[in-house]
Amino acid sequence: MINFQENDPSLESQWRAIILFGKNSATYKFAFGKALLELTSQEKSSITLKDLAPLFVDSILNHLKENDRQGNSNSSKFLNACREYNTNEITYDNLINITEKYGFNNVVDAFQNVNGAVIPNKFYEKDYAKTKRIVITDDLLKLKESIQFTNFNKEVDARWNLVETAWNLQINPNLLEVKIDDNLQTLFIENNFMRRIDITSAKASLNGYQKGKCFYSFQDISINSGDSNLCAVDHFFPHVHKINLNESGANVNGVWNLVLAEKFVNLDKSAKIPELKYLERLYKRNEFYIASKHPLGETIVNQTGKNSKERRMFLQKQYNLSVNLSIHKWKPKIELEPLF
Repeated sequence: MINFQENDPSLESQWRAIILFGKNSATYKFAFGKALLELTSQEKSSITLKDLAPLFVDSILNHLKENDRQGNSNSSKFLNACREYNTNEITYDNLINITEKYGFNNVVDAFQNVNGAVIPNKFYEKDYAKTKRIVITDDLLKLKESIQFTNFNKEVDARWNLVETAWNLQINPNLLEVKIDDNLQTLFIENNFMRRIDITSAKASLNGYQKGKCFYSFQDISINSGDSNLCAVDHFFPHVHKINLNESGANVNGVWNLVLAEKFVNLDKSAKIPELKYLERLYKRNEFYIASKHPLGETIVNQTGKNSKERRMFLQKQYNLSVNLSIHKWKPKIELEPLF
């Protein structure tokens, strides 16, 4: 597995590692992550599970209305209570009591574990000595100072949407193919009846795996509409090569070929082919998806190869073909220290 935090042990990278690579047996992780982000805005130093419960459960209530399946388990007292509240069978106070008792049973201990180990800089400590509570660390509060902070909530939602959609559609992972609507810049899946199901923003889904940076220049980018540094979705291999790439068995609109770029970098690149070193970066970015057991990862495997050797050969084949069609190779005018 390619190490997501290699050359980048930052707090932002550790947060994203939790959301992108943490265990996905249930969506509690995403609800808990959104609650923690809200706590940074409130600048609280500690909070009881009872007081945390509304922040935690409200996200799950909203997601259950759209997708009933929120975990691998066939039965959950907590999720059943959420369903009962949504159908007016229990009161909100009852729901909060059940959330406090059952909702946090695994997520508090598991949230900060990635690939079998706790992250270096914990964002909270568990304190159940008297009253069940978590103690917020300075490292979580520091996240709010990061230029990346405004992207985190949308990234969590995008990851959540993709996971629950794959579960609820019950699609064989080998058949899963996430597609992009270029005009709307959204990702979607077609079910067995060829009905289109919109999933989430393409920018929000891609951003975390690029660490909130322009794929080419590593300048900070935003996924929030109206921001001055709002990024663009770029095709690494440009649309002008679509016919030739399609003939070679590659889908130029595939997720494997989509990256986020700073808007002026994107304009400068246009339909040019990046220098060879950026092909390795594309390979690494795609491997991040695959390592995280992400629905987009399954799509990339289906589109580019079943193992790392096949995927490298696939990318090199498309690169050789595109270079033969181009006159010049391109690199950005500004390029900061790469983080992957």
